[in-house]
Amino acid sequence: MQVLSTLFAPRLFALALLCAATGTAWGACEGMLNRTLAGIDDKPRSLCQYTGRVVLVVNTASQCGYTPQYEGLEALYRKYRARGLVVLGFPSNDFGGQEPGSNRQIAEFCINEYAIEFPMFAKTSLRGAQANPLYADLVKATGKPPQWNFHKYLVGRDGRSVQSFDSRVAPGDPRLIAALEKLLAAP
Repeated sequence: MQVLSTLFAPRLFALALLCAATGTAWGACEGMLNRTLAGIDDKPRSLCQYTGRVVLVVNTASQCGYTPQYEGLEALYRKYRARGLVVLGFPSNDFGGQEPGSNRQIAEFCINEYAIEFPMFAKTSLRGAQANPLYADLVKATGKPPQWNFHKYLVGRDGRSVQSFDSRVAPGDPRLIAALEKLLAAP
């Protein structure tokens, strides 16, 4: 019995450290990220995996004048992910019917047209009784519902501080970059 505990104790300790470092320890996920939503592949994806990271939440559409912002969003993700940024894309057909495709069609578009690597979620509604619960929380936190595609919410590592940027604020806009840099510098 002592041999087993000697073999497994270091592994269990390493697993506990890994969970603590990644924010996935039991009870560590709270607030807005404490939920599971369908990914673009329709498989459940826990948002708890993003605990402790700066999260940029964006509602997207493939047939919008702002669709080229995908390029800037991917550039932000690639530039800052090592420092703790994750971009989360939420396709929606709520504004102008500009995201009519299926999840599979949306995923193919994102990969083929913009080489998107950041996590994309299943097509969702942002308004009314069917609103995505994450978006309901983001609107509650900021008092600013999205008015169009490519509205951005920047969530701090604490999962509570939230800033809102309307669609006209491009991913490379100095205001967004300054807010992002400030949150990435915070513990």
